[in-house]
Order: sequence, then C-alpha cells, then structure tokens
Amino acid sequence: MRRRPAPPVRNRPAVPVRTHRAASPWLFLLPGLAVITAFTLYPFLTTVYRSFTDARTLSEGRWVGLENFRTMLDDEQFRVGLRNSLLYVALVVPCCVVLPLLLALLVRRQVPGVAFFRSAFYTPVVASVVVVALIWEWVLDDRGLVNAMLEFFGAGPVNFLGDQWLLLFSAMALTVWKGLGYYMVIYLAALANVPRELHEAAAVDGAGAVRRFVHVTVPALRSTMVLVGALSSVAACKVFAEVYLLAGPSGGPAGQDTTLVMLVQRVGTGLNGRVGYASAISLVVFALTLLLMLLVLRADRKEER
Repeated sequence: MRRRPAPPVRNRPAVPVRTHRAASPWLFLLPGLAVITAFTLYPFLTTVYRSFTDARTLSEGRWVGLENFRTMLDDEQFRVGLRNSLLYVALVVPCCVVLPLLLALLVRRQVPGVAFFRSAFYTPVVASVVVVALIWEWVLDDRGLVNAMLEFFGAGPVNFLGDQWLLLFSAMALTVWKGLGYYMVIYLAALANVPRELHEAAAVDGAGAVRRFVHVTVPALRSTMVLVGALSSVAACKVFAEVYLLAGPSGGPAGQDTTLVMLVQRVGTGLNGRVGYASAISLVVFALTLLLMLLVLRADRKEER
C-alpha cells in the first residue's frame, strides 16, 4: 500500500528563552503569593478599612473616621488591656531572653542523661496550650499542689486564680515556662557556632566562667538574643490563650486581667459584635508589635556601632 504523505509541519513561533526565564520565578511564587494575599493581605486591608467604620457582625456599617480611636481614650477596658499587655511584654520578654540561654548552657554539655533533660524541657513546647493551661489551673487551684505544699509547711492557701495580680503573674509564668524549650533550641544551635578558640584564649588570660560568659558568649550570641527578643515580644503582645484559660472569658476579677487581644475577641464577637471597634483595637496591637520590633532592631544597630 502506498503511504500517505505526512502532513506539513507548521512552524510555531519560538518563544525567546529570556521570556521563560522572566516568567518562571513568578510561576513558582504564584501559589505562595495567592495564599498570602487571600489569608494575610486581604484580611489586613479589610481590618484597616473597618477600623474607620461602625461595622457590626451582621452589618457593614458606615464610615465614622477616627471615632473608634476616640472611643478608646474613654474606654476603661481598653486602658486595662493596654496596661496588662505592656506589663506582659516588660516582664515576659527579659525572662524569655535570659532564662533559655542559661538553660542551653546547662544542657549543652555531653554528660550522661542530658538527652532526657533536653526532651523534658522541650515537652511543653509541643504540648497544647489548652492542656498546659489546664494543668497549671489544677496546680494553682485552692486545693491544688502548690497550696497543698504551702499548707504542709504551715502557710495559708494562696488564691492564685482569684487575685488580680497573682493571676496575671501566673499567666506570665505559664508563658515563660511553655516557651523555654523553644528558645533553648535556638540558643543551642547558636552556641554550637561559637568558636572554642575564643573561650580557650580567655581561659589562658585567666578569665573565669562568669567572665567568659559575659565577654565571650554574650557578644557572640547578640544577634540570636535579638531574634529571641523579637519573637518573644510578638508572642507577648498577642497573648490570649494563657490568660483566657486561667482567668476565664470575663478576664479575671472585674475584668482586670484582660489583654488587648482578649478585648478584641470580647468586643468583636457575638451577633451584635462591634467589628469596627474591634478592628481599631487590632490596629493598635499591630502598631504596638511593630514599634517593639523597631526598638529591638534599633538597639541591635546601636550595639553594632
């Protein structure tokens, strides 16, 4: 049989290689950019817009300008939340910077059984914050372990979960305890990169363990300490679960342990939630977090000079 002639091949216009090179990075970035736009950028822009409206849960509301921000100045609950959030940052961040470093120095030594202690210190990090908070609530209860020990030594029971300041400090201790293992791992990775020659030279010069820590270890870990300070500052600004689970939805006695994020949840939820006012408080939390980040970075730059 006679074969049919092959159809003529049409010459397709060649796409320049430069076009492929220019489009390829954007094709790889497109899924990530889509997720960020849908779940981060769009909600943020929506929150900024609604902070200037009187929107509620079931209504879009109307434009009110800076009225929500003026309302904050006369809102006692906002002042309480701002005070508690700033106090949280002032007390929790230094503990999260210093204590994990000391813990990392203890567990970095290769001694028998050190792996068990590393795992024990890291266990609270992987545990659910709800489970951890419930354990602390049982321990600090009027009939809990701590009060049982106090009564054994002749001291009266302490109302950890009923006193305004004791409850807030208990929530801070919970936050620090849960984050110790996470920041400890960061410090362990940084300590592995500190040259041993520096410690050996300082030891030859007669420097003791404390002086080597102050003049060798701390300067070598300055950038890591800045990172831990920035991460713990953000976590302290947006703290919610620890205080909410220990203090309850009301925010402790007379709502005196309410934080800004708890206030956002309380004001902006429900069928008649004030979404516009909650969005304005959210912007304040964002501005406070951004300010703390800038202060930490500025302090690091001054140290480098």
